Amino acid sequence: MRKINQTLLLTTLSAVILACGPGDKKAELEKLKTEKKELEQQIKDLEAELIASGELKEKEISKVMVTAISVKPEAFEHKVEVRGAVASRTDVMISAETMGKVQAIKVTEGDRVAKGQLLIQLDADILRNSISEVKTQLEMAETIFERQAKLWEQNIGTEVQYLQSKNNKESLERKLATLHSQLSQSNIVAPFPGVIDNIPVKVGEMAQPGMPLMRIVNPKDMYITADVSESFLGKFTEGQQVKVYFPSQKKEVISKITSVGQVIKNENRTFEIEVSLPAMNFMVKPNQVVVLDLVDYHTDNAFVVPTKIVQRDSKGSYVYELIKKDDLTVANKVYVEPGVSYNLETEIDKGLKQGQVIANEGYRDLAQDVAVEVK
Repeated sequence: MRKINQTLLLTTLSAVILACGPGDKKAELEKLKTEKKELEQQIKDLEAELIASGELKEKEISKVMVTAISVKPEAFEHKVEVRGAVASRTDVMISAETMGKVQAIKVTEGDRVAKGQLLIQLDADILRNSISEVKTQLEMAETIFERQAKLWEQNIGTEVQYLQSKNNKESLERKLATLHSQLSQSNIVAPFPGVIDNIPVKVGEMAQPGMPLMRIVNPKDMYITADVSESFLGKFTEGQQVKVYFPSQKKEVISKITSVGQVIKNENRTFEIEVSLPAMNFMVKPNQVVVLDLVDYHTDNAFVVPTKIVQRDSKGSYVYELIKKDDLTVANKVYVEPGVSYNLETEIDKGLKQGQVIANEGYRDLAQDVAVEVK
């Protein structure tokens, strides 16, 4: 019945418009609009009376089924993954300080050693012979100096003779001390407690100053180092919590940043951060690869929505809010300014306010003023 009335109304309006001349079309259009509103209201009133009397069934309105979320402030953060590596402050390749043949290797790979423990002994027979020779010379020089000093006290002899004997004795004393120092260098000892990791040298080989002889590592003094892009300057601070993932063991631990580098490296435009390595129930080794989960943005009061419901058109980004209209719940397009996105969620910087109800599941089937039913 309503459809017949609307058709009749449109037909009448069209006939009147065609009958009007060019001069009075505008006035006639306004008149017809007024009559249209009056007719539509009469139709609504008549339909309501017929529905109330049971002579007409109420027309069912098609509704889109959706779920909804209520906008409220909540904590939101953005994270980045950075590749790092395990390092040790006591991971040292011990080198020879003096030349000599490797006479004995006192440890094997994997041995735990104490600080000062003898590791490698170099052949030092020549040094020992030199020490014996200098000792003999020093004994003679001390005897001469003592006698010359007694004579000088009695004003016998010249001052030059006294000074020459004194200088000769002191020179031999210094030479003997130097030889003893060189002899100590032929005994390679552990600079700190640790584990012997690698021994590239063999007995009988000739060691040269600076030649690597043995690697020693202290597993209790390890940390994590990573290079971070300069675009993250100011994002990380000392004491900040970090999630550390070990891909080889598929393990995670929680740690903290202990140091943030102050210099940008020219070669890769990064700065270095250090992360402490807490006590763990699994083995890690220097140079092992790790992945750091770092928070570079955090706020406690953000309006957050699922990233998927933020759509775009020619005017910008928007979401659908659910509002009441003529006893119905309908979709209303609200334009917003999205901010940071992470983990399938997006912070909305502008456009939303607390308490708004936003369409979630079913949002793809919505358009402006489409009636909805919230699950």
